[in-house]
Amino acid sequence: METQTDEIIRQSLQALGDTPAFLPDVAGNQREQVFQSLAAILSTPNKVHKAFLRIPLENGRVRRIPAYRIQHNDTLGPYKGGVRFHESVNEAEVTNLAALMTLKNAIHDIPFGGGKGGIIINPHDYTAKELNLICKKYVQYFNDVLGPDKDIPAPDMGSSEREMDWMMAEYKSVNPGKPYLGSFTGKSIISGGSLGRKEATGKGVYFAFRYMLHQYAKEQREWLAGTDNRFARSLLALADLPRQLSVAVQGFGNVGAVAALEAHRCSRMNGKVVAVSDRNITLYNAEGLPVPILQQYSARHWGDLPGTAEELASLDVDAQILEREAVLHLDVDVLFLAALQDQVRDDNVDGVKARFIVEGANAPITGGADKALAERDVIVIPDILANAGGVIVSYFEWLQDRETQFYREDQVYSLLYDKMRDTMNNILPAYFADGLTLRQNCYKHAVMKLSTALYRQGKLF
Repeated sequence: METQTDEIIRQSLQALGDTPAFLPDVAGNQREQVFQSLAAILSTPNKVHKAFLRIPLENGRVRRIPAYRIQHNDTLGPYKGGVRFHESVNEAEVTNLAALMTLKNAIHDIPFGGGKGGIIINPHDYTAKELNLICKKYVQYFNDVLGPDKDIPAPDMGSSEREMDWMMAEYKSVNPGKPYLGSFTGKSIISGGSLGRKEATGKGVYFAFRYMLHQYAKEQREWLAGTDNRFARSLLALADLPRQLSVAVQGFGNVGAVAALEAHRCSRMNGKVVAVSDRNITLYNAEGLPVPILQQYSARHWGDLPGTAEELASLDVDAQILEREAVLHLDVDVLFLAALQDQVRDDNVDGVKARFIVEGANAPITGGADKALAERDVIVIPDILANAGGVIVSYFEWLQDRETQFYREDQVYSLLYDKMRDTMNNILPAYFADGLTLRQNCYKHAVMKLSTALYRQGKLF
C-alpha cells in the first residue's frame, strides 16, 4: 500500500525527471534508468530489523515484546530517528517514519540519514524497573546496528530522556572502550544531553510559523504582493489582520505545550491562544487562555489538562470544556497539530476553519485532506519542515558529545532558529512562485538533494 510519503516521493521524482536542468548530463535511456533506480531506493528501506524482546515481569511472568529498528537510507550520514513506545506501533508505520526522517534531514542539511524505532507497548502498563529492562533489551538485541557513526536513536512518542539515559548506559556496558556519548541523543544534561533538547521540537514548530508569518512576510511583502500566487495572498491576508491572531493547539504534550507557551509569550506576533486540547478534552476561551497555568498543571498530571469545572475553578481558569476533536473545528486563524497522525481526514476536513496550519506531529493530515485544504488556499507548514527542531538539536547534541564542549541554552535556540530560517529561505521562494503546496516543494527539494548525492556517489547503476 502506497503511503502519503511514497506518493509525494513519486510525484517529486516525476517532476524532477521532466526538469532538464536537473542532472543535465544524464539523458535518454540512461536518464530513465537513473530515475527508476531512484524510485526503487527512496521507496524502500535499506534494512528492517525486528526482534521479540524477552522481558521477565515483576509478577513472575515472561512477556515477548515486538520491537523494530528500521534503517531507511544513509546516503547523507548515519541513520537517525526516534524510538516510539506505543501500542499502535507496526512495521509499516515505522518504515514510513524512517523515510520521513531521511527526507527531513536532507531538507535541513543535517548530515544524517533516516531511521526509526518502535516498541509495541503502552508504557503506562509497565513498572519503571520493567521499562528499564525493556530499554536494555532493545540495545542488546539491536547492538550490532547501533552506534554514534551507525544509527543514533532519540526519544519519540512514549519515550523521553530517561529511556535514552538507560539505553546509552546499556550501550556503554556492552561496548566497553568504544565512544558512547553520541550513541543516543535526547539524553538528560548530566548524561551528555544538550540544553534545550527537550523543548526543541515545540520551539522549532513555533519558529517556523513565526518566521513565515512575521519576518518573511514583512521582508518580502513587495514581492509577495506582486505575485498572483494564492498562498502568497493567504499569507499577506493573515499578516495584515487588524486584530489579534487566534491560535488553537491540538495536543498538549511536549511539542504542543511548548508551542502554545511560545505563542502565548511571543512579543513579535499579535496573537492569543484561545484553545488547547489533550487526549480527553478541548479547553476554549475566545479571549485567550492562561497557557502557563495550564502547562504547569499538565506537567503535574501526566500531560492531562484540567477536565472539570471544579478543577478549572481551583486554578482560576475561565474556559469552556468541549469535546476533544472540537479543537479542529473552531473558527481560528492558526491551528497547530501536535497530537497524533491522521487527525485531519477526508471525513472531517470540511469542518476545519483555520487558514494557517502547522504540523507539529508526524503526518497529522491525510493525503486527501491535504489536497482539500490546498484547494481552499490554506497554508500548511508540513511536518518535514516544521517539526524538525528535535533532530536539529539532536545533531547539535551529537556534535557536543563528540567534542565534549557544550553550548548554552540561548546558543542552542539561536542555532536552531538560524537553521530553520535558512531552510525556509531555500524553500519559500519556490512555494510562493509556483502552484505546488509547501509540502510538495519540501519533498521536491529533499528528493533533489538525495538524488544528486546518490548519483554522484555512483549508487544508481
